[in-house]
Amino acid sequence: MTRALFIVDVQNDFTEGGALGVDGGDAVAAAITAHLAAHAADYDVIVASRDWHDGDGDNGGHFSAAPDFVDSWPVHCVAGSPGADYDPGLDTSAVTHHVKKGQGIPAYSLFEGVTDAGETVADILTSHGVVEVDVTGIATDHCVRASALDAIAHGRHVRILTDLIAGVAPAPSEAALAELAHAGAELASAADDSDEDGQ
Repeated sequence: MTRALFIVDVQNDFTEGGALGVDGGDAVAAAITAHLAAHAADYDVIVASRDWHDGDGDNGGHFSAAPDFVDSWPVHCVAGSPGADYDPGLDTSAVTHHVKKGQGIPAYSLFEGVTDAGETVADILTSHGVVEVDVTGIATDHCVRASALDAIAHGRHVRILTDLIAGVAPAPSEAALAELAHAGAELASAADDSDEDGQ
């Protein structure tokens, strides 16, 4: 069974101290690193996405001086800025494909991004015969949700590793997980995989 791991937007601007930092972001970065140390070999493809917004302009209305935090946001993850870098707690050495999204336009799903070589995530999954996708990252109620829904729409079996995600707020994060489960995603714990390994 060919599997992929998605690491969604574990970037400085989305972890503590960032422009749109979420509580638990740094802990998620460290937990994903630990998961990779134990399980990188379980995946044929490991895709990490980053918001990579243009520094000039509003990126199609994505940036706003008066954001509504639904469709518009404060400036974040500007291409080449420290805020757009991966969180230092995330070890990306096992990542096979780095994807940048939101270059001049709003983008939430990792499927909206491309590699520097121009590959889409859909193409990467198809070319490697991926049928199962584990999803981790930030934020549960926004880009993790969108990426997982797109993976389901592309016909993959999706597991959300609930101990390797962090959301902006509890209520919408719980609603997102309920929506994903209803759509067919499996809600699982990465710790369960490690427990099975230890038996």
